[in-house]
Amino acid sequence: MFDNLVARARASLAKRRNYNRLVAEIENLSSRDLADLRADRSEMLYQVHKQIYG
Repeated sequence: MFDNLVARARASLAKRRNYNRLVAEIENLSSRDLADLRADRSEMLYQVHKQIYG
């Protein structure tokens, strides 16, 4: 039981770490970079959240 709790906590921390890394990368994109990619920052953030957390 304790091992399961620790495993779930580690998985949750790994998800959060990955999410924070991707958000930081998106936030560091300039408006010019986004225009070149034809991307919307809010849509990218939404898709990252959806992919990580479901």
